[in-house]
Amino acid sequence: MEVMWRVAVVVAALLSVGVRADAQTPPAHAPVVLFMCPHGAAKSVLATAYFKKQARARGLDVDVKAVGTEPDPAVAPAVVRHLEANGYEVPVAKPQLVSPEDLTAADLVVSLGCDVAGRPVRGEVRRWDAIPSPSADFAGADAAIKQHVDRLVDELARPGSR
Repeated sequence: MEVMWRVAVVVAALLSVGVRADAQTPPAHAPVVLFMCPHGAAKSVLATAYFKKQARARGLDVDVKAVGTEPDPAVAPAVVRHLEANGYEVPVAKPQLVSPEDLTAADLVVSLGCDVAGRPVRGEVRRWDAIPSPSADFAGADAAIKQHVDRLVDELARPGSR
């Protein structure tokens, strides 16, 4: 029950600041979704690419960003090849270190295997920790991330949820 209440609060907060592109009044700012993984080179990049494309297709006005807690020097080549081969934009040229400003600006922080304890998070935090490592199981990680993103976009785009 607590989870459903938290989900309802996040959806209401995101919709109140203008997630839907068809809102009557322009929002003060588009809601911010931050995807965060340890290296900022695979999981958060995949999630961001999938979320951006789906959100755009569903008419959602949301800013989205991929970051890492200990960023690698480059986006994983397998991720770049996979996204490009499947018609997705690679959302970052180089993994970025998450900043306190990123965390306090985000309406929703999606942690893909990161510890967020003690960080200055302002918005809702969701943990997608059961996703396998892309280096060990790329297909499994990719499918799990897509499923999570599908559910999140469906939730945010649900008619009558504002």
